[in-house]
Amino acid sequence: MNIYELLILSLALALDAMLVSFSYGLVISSHRMKNSLIMAFFFGFFQFIMPFFSWLITGYVYNYLKTYSKIIVFLIFLMLGVKFIKDAFERNAENKSDCISLWCVFILAVATSIDAFGVGISLRLLEVNIINTCIIIGVITFLLSFSGFHLGAKCICFSKRYALLTGGMLLLYLAFKALIN
Repeated sequence: MNIYELLILSLALALDAMLVSFSYGLVISSHRMKNSLIMAFFFGFFQFIMPFFSWLITGYVYNYLKTYSKIIVFLIFLMLGVKFIKDAFERNAENKSDCISLWCVFILAVATSIDAFGVGISLRLLEVNIINTCIIIGVITFLLSFSGFHLGAKCICFSKRYALLTGGMLLLYLAFKALIN
Protein backbone atom coordinates (compact mmCIF):
# COMPACT_ATOMS: atom_id res chain seq x y z
CA MET A 1 0.00 0.00 0.00
CA ASN A 2 1.52 3.31 -1.06
CA ILE A 3 1.09 6.61 0.76
CA TYR A 4 -1.70 7.81 -1.55
CA GLU A 5 -3.72 4.66 -0.98
CA LEU A 6 -3.13 5.00 2.75
CA LEU A 7 -4.32 8.62 2.72
CA ILE A 8 -7.46 7.67 0.79
CA LEU A 9 -8.13 4.84 3.24
CA SER A 10 -7.57 7.20 6.18
CA LEU A 11 -9.92 9.82 4.74
CA ALA A 12 -12.62 7.23 4.07
CA LEU A 13 -12.38 5.86 7.61
CA ALA A 14 -12.42 9.36 9.13
CA LEU A 15 -15.51 10.69 7.33
CA ASP A 16 -18.06 9.22 9.76
CA ALA A 17 -16.14 10.63 12.72
CA MET A 18 -15.94 14.01 11.00
CA LEU A 19 -19.68 14.02 10.32
CA VAL A 20 -20.50 13.12 13.93
CA SER A 21 -18.14 15.86 15.14
CA PHE A 22 -19.79 18.30 12.75
CA SER A 23 -23.19 17.37 14.21
CA TYR A 24 -21.98 18.05 17.72
CA GLY A 25 -20.29 21.26 16.63
CA LEU A 26 -23.70 22.47 15.47
CA VAL A 27 -25.25 22.10 18.92
CA ILE A 28 -22.41 22.69 21.39
CA SER A 29 -22.00 26.38 22.13
CA SER A 30 -19.77 26.38 25.20
CA HIS A 31 -16.34 24.91 25.86
CA ARG A 32 -15.93 24.28 22.14
CA MET A 33 -12.17 23.88 22.21
CA LYS A 34 -12.30 21.38 25.08
CA ASN A 35 -15.18 19.42 23.56
CA SER A 36 -13.64 19.37 20.09
CA LEU A 37 -10.31 18.14 21.44
CA ILE A 38 -11.99 15.41 23.50
CA MET A 39 -14.02 14.19 20.53
CA ALA A 40 -11.08 14.38 18.14
CA PHE A 41 -8.82 12.54 20.60
CA PHE A 42 -11.31 9.73 21.20
CA PHE A 43 -12.12 9.36 17.50
CA GLY A 44 -8.47 9.48 16.47
CA PHE A 45 -7.42 7.05 19.19
CA PHE A 46 -10.09 4.50 18.33
CA GLN A 47 -9.36 4.79 14.60
CA PHE A 48 -5.73 4.10 15.53
CA ILE A 49 -6.33 1.22 17.94
CA MET A 50 -9.12 -0.69 16.17
CA PRO A 51 -7.21 -1.68 13.01
CA PHE A 52 -4.18 -2.53 15.16
CA PHE A 53 -6.31 -4.66 17.47
CA SER A 54 -7.99 -6.53 14.61
CA TRP A 55 -4.63 -6.94 12.89
CA LEU A 56 -3.46 -8.72 16.04
CA ILE A 57 -6.45 -11.01 16.44
CA THR A 58 -7.29 -11.45 12.77
CA GLY A 59 -10.27 -13.66 12.24
CA TYR A 60 -11.42 -14.56 15.74
CA VAL A 61 -13.46 -11.63 16.96
CA TYR A 62 -14.08 -9.97 13.62
CA ASN A 63 -16.12 -12.84 12.22
CA TYR A 64 -18.47 -12.63 15.21
CA LEU A 65 -18.60 -8.83 15.30
CA LYS A 66 -19.01 -8.53 11.54
CA THR A 67 -22.34 -10.33 11.75
CA TYR A 68 -23.77 -7.68 14.06
CA SER A 69 -21.67 -4.60 13.24
CA LYS A 70 -24.20 -2.97 10.91
CA ILE A 71 -26.99 -3.40 13.44
CA ILE A 72 -24.85 -2.12 16.33
CA VAL A 73 -23.78 1.00 14.43
CA PHE A 74 -27.32 1.52 13.12
CA LEU A 75 -28.82 1.37 16.63
CA ILE A 76 -26.23 3.72 18.15
CA PHE A 77 -26.63 6.37 15.45
CA LEU A 78 -30.40 5.90 15.36
CA MET A 79 -30.73 6.45 19.12
CA LEU A 80 -28.50 9.53 19.02
CA GLY A 81 -30.28 10.96 15.98
CA VAL A 82 -33.69 10.44 17.54
CA LYS A 83 -32.42 12.01 20.78
CA PHE A 84 -31.18 15.09 18.89
CA ILE A 85 -34.52 15.45 17.09
CA LYS A 86 -36.51 14.88 20.30
CA ASP A 87 -34.40 17.52 22.06
CA ALA A 88 -35.13 19.95 19.21
CA PHE A 89 -38.86 19.74 19.89
CA GLU A 90 -38.63 20.18 23.62
CA ARG A 91 -39.78 23.51 24.94
CA ASN A 92 -36.36 24.52 26.18
CA ALA A 93 -34.36 23.47 23.12
CA GLU A 94 -32.57 26.81 23.08
CA ASN A 95 -31.35 26.28 26.66
CA LYS A 96 -30.35 22.61 26.30
CA SER A 97 -27.15 21.59 28.09
CA ASP A 98 -23.92 21.78 26.12
CA CYS A 99 -22.44 18.75 27.81
CA ILE A 100 -20.88 15.81 26.02
CA SER A 101 -20.35 12.97 28.44
CA LEU A 102 -17.21 10.89 28.14
CA TRP A 103 -19.40 7.80 27.97
CA CYS A 104 -21.24 9.22 24.95
CA VAL A 105 -17.98 10.15 23.21
CA PHE A 106 -16.61 6.66 23.96
CA ILE A 107 -19.67 4.99 22.41
CA LEU A 108 -19.50 7.28 19.37
CA ALA A 109 -15.78 6.56 18.97
CA VAL A 110 -16.40 2.82 19.03
CA ALA A 111 -19.32 3.12 16.59
CA THR A 112 -17.35 5.22 14.10
CA SER A 113 -14.32 2.91 14.27
CA ILE A 114 -15.96 -0.45 13.61
CA ASP A 115 -15.05 -0.10 9.92
CA ALA A 116 -11.45 0.50 10.97
CA PHE A 117 -11.60 -2.76 12.93
CA GLY A 118 -12.49 -4.58 9.72
CA VAL A 119 -9.74 -2.81 7.81
CA GLY A 120 -7.16 -4.26 10.21
CA ILE A 121 -7.71 -7.71 8.74
CA SER A 122 -6.99 -6.55 5.21
CA LEU A 123 -3.95 -4.66 6.50
CA ARG A 124 -2.62 -7.98 7.85
CA LEU A 125 -3.05 -9.51 4.41
CA LEU A 126 -1.28 -6.58 2.73
CA GLU A 127 1.73 -6.92 5.05
CA VAL A 128 1.98 -3.20 5.76
CA ASN A 129 3.84 -1.55 8.63
CA ILE A 130 0.87 -1.64 10.97
CA ILE A 131 2.13 0.95 13.47
CA ASN A 132 2.84 3.63 10.85
CA THR A 133 -0.42 2.85 9.07
CA CYS A 134 -2.47 3.12 12.26
CA ILE A 135 -0.73 6.35 13.27
CA ILE A 136 -1.62 7.94 9.93
CA ILE A 137 -5.23 6.74 10.20
CA GLY A 138 -5.48 8.10 13.76
CA VAL A 139 -3.91 11.46 12.96
CA ILE A 140 -6.10 12.01 9.88
CA THR A 141 -9.19 11.12 11.93
CA PHE A 142 -8.13 13.47 14.74
CA LEU A 143 -7.62 16.35 12.30
CA LEU A 144 -10.88 15.79 10.42
CA SER A 145 -12.89 15.34 13.62
CA PHE A 146 -11.44 18.50 15.13
CA SER A 147 -12.07 20.41 11.90
CA GLY A 148 -15.57 18.97 11.54
CA PHE A 149 -16.53 20.09 15.03
CA HIS A 150 -15.37 23.65 14.37
CA LEU A 151 -16.96 23.70 10.93
CA GLY A 152 -20.24 22.75 12.58
CA ALA A 153 -19.72 25.50 15.15
CA LYS A 154 -19.30 28.03 12.30
CA CYS A 155 -22.78 27.14 11.10
CA ILE A 156 -24.16 28.77 14.23
CA CYS A 157 -26.49 30.84 12.06
CA PHE A 158 -29.00 28.09 12.89
CA SER A 159 -31.03 28.41 16.02
CA LYS A 160 -30.26 25.67 18.52
CA ARG A 161 -33.51 23.93 17.52
CA TYR A 162 -32.55 23.79 13.83
CA ALA A 163 -29.01 22.77 14.71
CA LEU A 164 -30.36 19.86 16.76
CA LEU A 165 -32.66 18.87 13.90
CA THR A 166 -29.80 19.06 11.39
CA GLY A 167 -27.46 17.10 13.65
CA GLY A 168 -30.19 14.52 14.26
CA MET A 169 -30.84 14.14 10.55
CA LEU A 170 -27.12 13.68 9.87
CA LEU A 171 -26.93 10.98 12.55
CA LEU A 172 -30.01 9.26 11.09
CA TYR A 173 -28.30 9.36 7.69
CA LEU A 174 -25.26 7.62 9.19
CA ALA A 175 -27.54 5.06 10.86
CA PHE A 176 -29.26 4.08 7.63
CA LYS A 177 -26.01 4.25 5.67
CA ALA A 178 -24.49 1.74 8.09
CA LEU A 179 -27.47 -0.56 7.70
CA ILE A 180 -27.43 -0.42 3.89
CA ASN A 181 -23.66 -0.74 3.32
